[in-house]
Amino acid sequence: MAEKTNTDRIKEIYKLCKAHFGDIRFVGIKYHKKIGWIAKAQFDGGFENLTADGLTSTEALRKLRNRVKKIIKRYNAV
Repeated sequence: MAEKTNTDRIKEIYKLCKAHFGDIRFVGIKYHKKIGWIAKAQFDGGFENLTADGLTSTEALRKLRNRVKKIIKRYNAV
């Protein structure tokens, strides 16, 4: 199997967010010279946005995915 790309990771996070939170504006990454890479998911509805940072773009996306999964897990537990 081919190695995952950041595009694949972004699509996965988008699908997770769309399925559990509804309307999502975008999921993406950007580089900030003081912080490093920032992965961001921005919503239309209740949440403003979720962010995670990392030394690499891949690390930032992984942290964001884990954060989204943790929120979903907590939400389902209630």
